[in-house]
Amino acid sequence: MAKSKQNGAMTKADAIRRYLSSNPKAKTKEVVEALASQGTKVSANHVYLVKSMGKAKARKARGAKLRAVAASRPGIKDHADAVTQVKVLAHQLGGMSSLKALVDALAD
Repeated sequence: MAKSKQNGAMTKADAIRRYLSSNPKAKTKEVVEALASQGTKVSANHVYLVKSMGKAKARKARGAKLRAVAASRPGIKDHADAVTQVKVLAHQLGGMSSLKALVDALAD
């Protein structure tokens, strides 16, 4: 990973991120032109890389959030476990038809 500048100056990647935060739908060519007008010369490949890394971080964060939600569900580890628990409940209630009647009554 590249080190940030020690004197507090903004790196090119920081400039790209800042521009993309204010214009998230901007195309790569638009970012290059806008930063060139501000005096920062960046390549299209650099902009594309920074954009893709930002998307990867967002995907990773979204996946972590989904895993946390799945882990917080009490007693259900996966879909197969849920099906097994429904079958056990149906057996305890007198069969699948009894369970279906109960579910229909709750739906009304």
